[in-house]
Amino acid sequence: MPCGNVSALLLLTATIGFAQSPAGRWLGTLEVGPTKLRLALHVEAAANGGFNAKVDSLDQGAMGIPVTSVKRDNRNLTFSLSGINASYTAEISSDGSQMTGTWEQGGVSMPLTLKRTDQIPEILRPQEPLKPYPYKEENVSYLNSSAGIQLAGTFTTPAGTAPFPAVLLITGSGPQNRDEELLGHRPFLVISDYLTRHGIAVLRVDDRGIGQSTGSFAKATTADFATDVQAGVAWLKTCPEIDHARIGLIGHSEGGIIAPLVASQSAEVAFIVMLAGTAVPGDQVLTEQQMLVSKSMGVPGEVVAQNRVLNEKLFAILRGESKPAEAEKKLTAAAREALAQMPEDQRKLVQPGLEAQVTSANSPWFRYFLTYDPGPALRKLHCPVLAMNGELDVQVSARQNLPVIAKALEDAGNRDYEIVKLPKLNHLFQTATTGSPSEYAAISETISPVALDILAQWILRHTRH
Repeated sequence: MPCGNVSALLLLTATIGFAQSPAGRWLGTLEVGPTKLRLALHVEAAANGGFNAKVDSLDQGAMGIPVTSVKRDNRNLTFSLSGINASYTAEISSDGSQMTGTWEQGGVSMPLTLKRTDQIPEILRPQEPLKPYPYKEENVSYLNSSAGIQLAGTFTTPAGTAPFPAVLLITGSGPQNRDEELLGHRPFLVISDYLTRHGIAVLRVDDRGIGQSTGSFAKATTADFATDVQAGVAWLKTCPEIDHARIGLIGHSEGGIIAPLVASQSAEVAFIVMLAGTAVPGDQVLTEQQMLVSKSMGVPGEVVAQNRVLNEKLFAILRGESKPAEAEKKLTAAAREALAQMPEDQRKLVQPGLEAQVTSANSPWFRYFLTYDPGPALRKLHCPVLAMNGELDVQVSARQNLPVIAKALEDAGNRDYEIVKLPKLNHLFQTATTGSPSEYAAISETISPVALDILAQWILRHTRH
C-alpha cells in the first residue's frame, strides 16, 4: 500500500566517469518514461589508485547509494551498482567536462549524460521547523506490555496553561520513524510542530523495531501496530499536562486504518483523523492503487491489464493458502508462468524484482492487510471523525474510499463527522501535478498549508471546553 512500499516502483542509482580524472561532482537527469530523475554523482580518488563513488537520487530522496565497482579503460568507464541491479557505461569527453553513456537497470537501457558541477542542487524543505521551538519537546518511552516491547518517541507540549488536548500520530505502511520520514520529507515533524504551536500536544513514535523502539517490525501486522497505539494512549493518560478526556488519534495511510480500529475498541479515544485512510478490503485498495500509480507513470494500458491479472492470481493464492511455505511455492509458480507469457523486453523489466515481490506478498503484514476490511470498525465509531484525502492521491483513492467511509459512519449513527477531498493534493497531502509517487521528493512542500489549517481547526473545534 502506501508510503514505504511505493519507492520500490522507481529503483535508482548512480554513475561515474574519467577525464583527466573522474574525481569530482557530476549531475545529470535520467528519463524513466515520463518521469525525470536527477542523479548527483560524487567521485573520490582511492588510495589504491582507483575510485570510490556514491550517488544521490535527488528527486527520490535516496542519498548515498554506493557504486560497488568502477572500471576504467582510457576514457571508457563502467560503474556497477549491485545493490540495485544497475550499471552505467560511459565515455568521458576529451576536456573532462561531460560523461555520455547508457544506464541499464533490470534489463532496461536508458541514455544518461552527466556534467561536472561545482554545486549539487539543494533539496529544499522550507516547512521544517527550526529550533529553538516555542514549546516543550522531550524524548519519551513506554511499554507495550501485551507485546513486551518498548516504544520510543517525541512528546511536544504547547506553551500556556495545562491541561492540553493531545493527539497520537500513527504512521503509514512500511518501516517508519517518528517523523514518518520519506524521500527527504518529515511530514510528522511538520504536523507536530504546527499542531503544538496551535495549542495541541503531540506524541509521535518510532514504529516497533525502528529507531529507538524495540520489537520486530517484519513479523508485525496492522493488528499488532494497533496494540502499540493503545499503549500510546495509555501513556498519554498518565501525563498530568494532558486533558485525559481530549486524547485523539491522527493516522496517515495505514495509520488511517489503525485509528478507527483502536477507537472502535476504546471509549478513551475522543476523536480520530483519517489522513488518506482506507475503507475497503486491502485487495481492492491494492488493485486500485496499482492501476492509478501505473497510469500516473505512463505505463501502457496493456501492461497494466496484465499486471492486474497476475495480481488477482497472487491474491487468490494468499487468500486460499494459510500455510506460508505452501503459499510461497504457489506464488512463485504463478509468477514464473506469468513471466513466460510476457514479451522479452517486458520480462527483463519485471523479472529482477519478482522474487522480492513474492517474499513481500507472503509476509505476515501483507497477508493480514490483503483481507482486512476496515468497514466493521468504522461502523462502530461514535466519536467525531475527520476523513481527508487528496484528489490526486493514487495510493489511496479518494473516489474509492471517501464515500464508503461516509456510508459506514452513517450506518453507525455517527452525526459528527466530516469528509474532505482536497483539490490538487497527493497521498502525502502535497500540492502536486499528477499525484505520482515519482513527484514526492521533487516537491519542496511537505504538507499543504490548507490541509494543516483544516486539520488544526477541526481538532480545536472538537476539543474546546
